[in-house]
Amino acid sequence: MALSFPFSNGALRSLQLEAEELEKWEKRKKLRGVLRSSVNSHCSVKAPSQPPRVCTDPLFHQAIFTGDLVALQTYMEVETSANFLISTRSHDLRWRCQQAGIWSLTYEEEFTCPLYVTANRGYSDCLQLLLKKGADVDFSPGGESALHGACQGGHNECVRLLLRYGANPNVESQDGILPLHCCKTPESFRCAKLLLQYGAHINRQTEEEEFTPLHVAAQHALLEHVDLYLRYGAAVDKRSINGETPLSVACSHPQAPQELDRYYQVCKHLIKNGANIHTRDKDQQSPLHLACKTANPQVVELLLEQGAEVNAMSYSGNTAMQNILQVTSYKLQNHPELIVRALLNHGAIRVWPGALIKVLRYCYSSPRTVEVLLNTYSKLRGTEEWAEVVPEEEQQKHFKFFQSVFSLSHCPRSLQHLCRCALRSHLEGRMAQTLPKLPLPPPLLQFLQLHFEDILY
Repeated sequence: MALSFPFSNGALRSLQLEAEELEKWEKRKKLRGVLRSSVNSHCSVKAPSQPPRVCTDPLFHQAIFTGDLVALQTYMEVETSANFLISTRSHDLRWRCQQAGIWSLTYEEEFTCPLYVTANRGYSDCLQLLLKKGADVDFSPGGESALHGACQGGHNECVRLLLRYGANPNVESQDGILPLHCCKTPESFRCAKLLLQYGAHINRQTEEEEFTPLHVAAQHALLEHVDLYLRYGAAVDKRSINGETPLSVACSHPQAPQELDRYYQVCKHLIKNGANIHTRDKDQQSPLHLACKTANPQVVELLLEQGAEVNAMSYSGNTAMQNILQVTSYKLQNHPELIVRALLNHGAIRVWPGALIKVLRYCYSSPRTVEVLLNTYSKLRGTEEWAEVVPEEEQQKHFKFFQSVFSLSHCPRSLQHLCRCALRSHLEGRMAQTLPKLPLPPPLLQFLQLHFEDILY
């Protein structure tokens, strides 16, 4: 469906100039793809002698898009070549000039080929038929080869067929992406293994982000892929254009509660294989900074146990503690209070007492985060303003806890709590190493390590 309406002369001229610039950019993009194809040609099947033609037959389209092998065989019996172009509609809109100064907003037209469609959808029988009919195995009119499409879909049988017919395992897409970079799902593990067996380059980087396959696997928490790539010699601390290592990428990628353990396992495996936990990206963020932003308690604990610098600052001046407090209110399902406690038990600098009301204002939805912070002070003077920053519904929801918080303005802390603060102060900087070695009963040890009670004494 197209939207059409007239423009003023000035607006019309502006759109014409924009269209001309877009056309120039597209030509440069296509030229770059041609140059890249020529570079990869030594590993590719020779291009067809005749230029491919656009196929508009709806029966053929139906056959390849649905994997109808019988219909495809019938159609191919009268064809001498399998190198067709298929016109598709992209998701991008652009202005096109019609008659009488009328411009219409229409979908851009793109091209693909039957080999890519069948490989991307996992129709291995149809793919084999096209290959037998002489389809160019590395033909990529849409910017990506059939091998890219097969890896995206995790169709290992299609990958196997393409490689047997001579597909280049290191063919680059129009955007500088290799098939190995397209292995982003658990189902693509066997695809990745086949590519490596056929000589895929394990440390090649993408053109824009400069991600290696190991970066991609870490980003998507694919433990099997990570292990495979490391066994094939992947560089564990290779940096992207923004200075990110695979460990940094695994720590920084958004993580739903059900994904936390997968990312923890990936980080653990990377560290076990030599990943440097102290590396910083271009914003001077360490893996610990990033793990606190994504609120993964297991990864934070792992990094702290390995000796991560708990009070290091990024370029923006943020510490790991500040990062977790900033995301607490919308990461509740990830249990941010566990991260705050771990940081404090490993020597994180406490929040300045005058800023505690700000913490209360933004973290009241996580009472245990407030609790563990306030339990690191021997003296606190709450004010009436503390009660004003917590919504009434939250106060009612956690009535006992917030009443204990507000009572700090006129009641001293308990002797037991004061003893805890004194011992923690004496062991400052050594708590994580020393406390577990003390011959203390488990309940007392947990109390010293700020276990949650949902009330302040």
